[in-house]
Amino acid sequence: MRLLVVEDDPDLNRQLVAALEEAGYVADSAKDGEEGHFLGDTEPYDAVILDLGLPEMDGVTVLEKWRRDGRTMPVLILTARDRWSDKVAGFDAGADDYV
Repeated sequence: MRLLVVEDDPDLNRQLVAALEEAGYVADSAKDGEEGHFLGDTEPYDAVILDLGLPEMDGVTVLEKWRRDGRTMPVLILTARDRWSDKVAGFDAGADDYV
């Protein structure tokens, strides 16, 4: 299974990728929204772990563009944002889960 981690915090990005690889997954990473959008738009990922607070392009915009372009891979939003409005925006953009 091939996964994409889109997270701008270098330590968290590294930890997530390492944990996923240790569990037997193939994991690629992006450190900003533009890179994440490009990879998700051009590579065949089975699922994506997506942060919301990204530089260059925020996570909701990345997700909206993927869905508008017909990308259907499952997307888990992993973020520190816990406001109700952020959760609604994430699900409205096409997220499959929000943690």
